Amino acid sequence: MAVASYEMLDASKDVTTTRTLLHESIPLTGTIISGTYGTFPDEGNIKNYTHGQFQSVYDYPYLSSSANHIFDLTIGYDEGSPLSASSATTASTSQQSKKINMYNQFSQVLLGYTGSNNVVRKFELDLTLDQTGSMSECVFINLSRLITKDQIKKGTFKIVIGTGSWATSHGLAANTVKTLSDASASDTGGTTNTIGGDYGVLYDSTGSVPRGVIFYQAGIAVLSTSSFGTSYSTTQFFSDSSGYKSIDRAFVSSSITGTCDSVRHRIQNITFNNTTEINSTIYFCRVPHNKYNYSSNPTYLSASTIRVKSVNTDTPVAYITTIGLYSSNSELLAVAKLSEPLRKDPTNELTLRVRLDY
Repeated sequence: MAVASYEMLDASKDVTTTRTLLHESIPLTGTIISGTYGTFPDEGNIKNYTHGQFQSVYDYPYLSSSANHIFDLTIGYDEGSPLSASSATTASTSQQSKKINMYNQFSQVLLGYTGSNNVVRKFELDLTLDQTGSMSECVFINLSRLITKDQIKKGTFKIVIGTGSWATSHGLAANTVKTLSDASASDTGGTTNTIGGDYGVLYDSTGSVPRGVIFYQAGIAVLSTSSFGTSYSTTQFFSDSSGYKSIDRAFVSSSITGTCDSVRHRIQNITFNNTTEINSTIYFCRVPHNKYNYSSNPTYLSASTIRVKSVNTDTPVAYITTIGLYSSNSELLAVAKLSEPLRKDPTNELTLRVRLDY
């Protein structure tokens, strides 16, 4: 019986690495987002928290063990927005400090600071980060890592929203639907890198009017209130005489969760492709003609006679079924199984490709 031996791997010739990107199409329908499992405002798959700073959306009643977290939803505005300072004398300002803090938190994490005074950057409707085209009032859709995986694939994000008033079926009439997408972004351009990762601009169907941005690695979509067809007129903000309750009106007079309810019922569909990155190390295990022609398996012998040999002069034969990868201290680190046994004798040589994914 052969004594166990090891074949050394040459790192320069026998080992290489690869990276594979797998993509999966993710559709999020408005039926689930608006609250399928219950009645407004206490939907079974929409979770509100006592702190009142954001909502969580699940694909099933959130108390169920089979429920999957889809995304968190919140809103916020910059302290320099007309919704903050000027609104105080015109209408109730529900949770104003929380809305400002929410905006600052997202901008700090995703964009960081600018200038010598360490001022938190504002979100912008372009890729220049030059403090122009700022979004002062935003809706934040924080997609779950469960569905975005490692990142959202550039150029695949699309959201369909309603732009009507709160009083007209949540704005999902055919003539009030708007589609936003990052079709101009790709792996080779149309994005800008920030401390929160790459982001691309979301344009409306004309392809020329920016309405928000999408952060690919973070899995966060930031929509401007202009996406919902709002304008910053005082009468539209603060007058309910006609029953019109726009998103900007909700930003001021409603709580964060109340505004999130309004936003959710205006989302008709969200689609994108996620990305799973698989890093692999590939080992080429070479079996020379003069090695591994005998097996160390005890069943290889019968009464001290090799089973596969009829006479002593016959060529030895072995069948390779398993490959072990060992450390320099002969410690077994990984095992690879062949799909079928491979015949090995002194007349042939084999090269076996072993891939270790992580």
